[in-house]
Amino acid sequence: MKTIAVIFGSRSAEHDVSIVTALSAVIKPLELTKKYNIEAVYISKEGSWYWDDKLKDISLYQSGNIESFMKKAPKVHLLYDNGLTLVKSSQFAGRKAYKKIDVVFPATHGTHGEDGELMGLLEMANVPYVGCDLPSSAIAMDKVTSKVIAQSEGIETPKYEFLHSDTFALKGNEIIAELEKSLNYPLFVKPARLGSSIGISRVETSRELVNAIEVATHYDSKVVIESAVPNLIEVTVPILGNEEMMPALVEEPISPEDGVFDFYTKYMNQGKGGKKMGGVKQGSQGYSKLPADIPDDLYDKSIEVAKKMYKAVGCGGIARIDLLIDSKAKKVYFNEINPMPGSLYAHNWRASGVSNVELVDKLVDLAEKRWSQKQKYTTTFSTNFLKQF
Repeated sequence: MKTIAVIFGSRSAEHDVSIVTALSAVIKPLELTKKYNIEAVYISKEGSWYWDDKLKDISLYQSGNIESFMKKAPKVHLLYDNGLTLVKSSQFAGRKAYKKIDVVFPATHGTHGEDGELMGLLEMANVPYVGCDLPSSAIAMDKVTSKVIAQSEGIETPKYEFLHSDTFALKGNEIIAELEKSLNYPLFVKPARLGSSIGISRVETSRELVNAIEVATHYDSKVVIESAVPNLIEVTVPILGNEEMMPALVEEPISPEDGVFDFYTKYMNQGKGGKKMGGVKQGSQGYSKLPADIPDDLYDKSIEVAKKMYKAVGCGGIARIDLLIDSKAKKVYFNEINPMPGSLYAHNWRASGVSNVELVDKLVDLAEKRWSQKQKYTTTFSTNFLKQF
């Protein structure tokens, strides 16, 4: 049986979301295939790596016992030797445990993982891994860079500007004045390289704009400010595939009353006390119309734009493309790409006819096919250059 390492956690504001994705949407379905040995690899909020079957149990994190576990457990080392091997000291003096990894399934979200950093490590190890590669992950996670790619492909985006925190600290008043000349309220302010809707604000005044930028710069040194799309319908399109793309259903999240999908709206309003949206009780990650209740032409256009962006950015394995629609103007705008959708957006794939078990199995297959294709390329070049010295 092949051994798959599922890597999750990391030094990210989306650390806890990553744990849920790994345990519920990746590890359990992979084990149900009965085709693989699954190794859980957890990266702490401080950046330490751990490898243990106990890390597959959600109660370890819910109870807070993860802290005591980490104090006692040996840390993991990575051995690069024609692939990737996990290494940790055993309880017996002088002995170490080794585990050769055949495929890696990253389930990290946000910084130090989904943004391409983990993919760079895996590329150096020359091990197959699930999802977008280093360049496409980095582009997708940067909302400014991905918008530039969209515009180069003739895909419309909402009007936007961006700033850096150090510049804003020096010229805050001047930058606010420039933003108000360039963009019209209401505006959305976002950290440029973060997911799970953390740090997002909707603003309508100068004072709110300043506060929102300060909040966003708490999470990222780069901030995006966008004009709101009128007559808005938000939709999202998950896609599977490498060269050949398979879109799931176009999904329409139910908008909260204030129109802002922040972290708490998405994840924390489950059960009693959750916000009402359109008369529907909101659970974890919200409810949505699946498929989206939009005209056929806009539905087809959404699929077209999503596939075009997936290819332009160079995504592979899986990604989710978020779009904004002006329902009166019949325009579809690119919003952003999520290179590792929370919980793999498994609910959409199930509705599209792909079970959780089939989904993770397909992703492993796509990872191995992409890796095999890369092995065909020459990465060394023999010369007598060094003999000249």
